[in-house]
Amino acid sequence: MRAEAKALSGGEVVEFAKGKVELVTVGDRQIARGRYEPGWRWSEDVKPIVGTESCEHEHVGYVLTGRLHVRLNDGSEAEVGAGDAYRIPAGHDGWVVGDEAYEFIDVQMGNFGKASS
Repeated sequence: MRAEAKALSGGEVVEFAKGKVELVTVGDRQIARGRYEPGWRWSEDVKPIVGTESCEHEHVGYVLTGRLHVRLNDGSEAEVGAGDAYRIPAGHDGWVVGDEAYEFIDVQMGNFGKASS
């Protein structure tokens, strides 16, 4: 095993309506820095790309700015905001709350913009 470091700015960039995610793979993890603009919603902006009913990836990360509301497939809901560390299980929808962009670092992004295999 060896140490590994990569710049997010040199990785893959996924852009879509109301958002952008920069991705890099470090070891066996996909790390992301993202920005979702006010009005962004997974079910409207990402669902058409991946073709699944809800996001099938678990997320673990840290919120830099803004707020995100999530609704899990079981109907439970939560909201995260600036300064929060989070874990969001697979099977959810999410949307930006308010008029501030939601910016985050996610250390367990899955394959963003792709359905789980």
